[in-house]
Amino acid sequence: MQVLIADGHPLMRFGVRRALEADGFEIVGEAASSEEMLSLVRRRSPEVVLLDLAMPGKPGLACIDQIVAEHPAVRVVVLAETAEPEQIEAVFKHGACGYVVKNIENRDLPSAIRQAVNRTAYHAYGLPALRQDSVAKAAGLTDQELAVVKAVARGLTNQAIARELFVTEQTIKFHLTNVYKKLRLANRTEAARWVFQHGLITDPALEADIA
Repeated sequence: MQVLIADGHPLMRFGVRRALEADGFEIVGEAASSEEMLSLVRRRSPEVVLLDLAMPGKPGLACIDQIVAEHPAVRVVVLAETAEPEQIEAVFKHGACGYVVKNIENRDLPSAIRQAVNRTAYHAYGLPALRQDSVAKAAGLTDQELAVVKAVARGLTNQAIARELFVTEQTIKFHLTNVYKKLRLANRTEAARWVFQHGLITDPALEADIA
């Protein structure tokens, strides 16, 4: 996989390059500013741009917009300092396919990029651990509703969730209706996205295609 690393910090670029090349990635360029990055995308046509949102120059979200508009075959994976849910949501709305927090282990970075690029789901990696009861309480979810929405994020069908929780499919549908209402969501994809964005499932091995 051909990757362009776009980060304003030389040491970060060095570490990312080493981690990716050790796992078989081809680094086709490095950029220290948004202008340099956009120029390299035009000249090198990478498969993936690993983008630091805080680079000097054009704002990160505007960079994503330009890449998506001008180079639709190029996938954008954001590499960021923070795990703010609002920022994660904005990144995906602008067309990125993945979000990686910089505290991720070097050995996990290649896998995170591959999974983000090869799936159509929304993926965020390296999110800090959160107390699930606090998240559920803030959202108004019951324990059973939280269990159901997490199972949805794992890619389980209503039938499989019912078997896992030892209830009927009708009960699962009832819980999902309540979840959608409380979280102001429209469907399973949005429910699964909410789970990932709030750090309730952070192990990439548990993530499933939710498109």
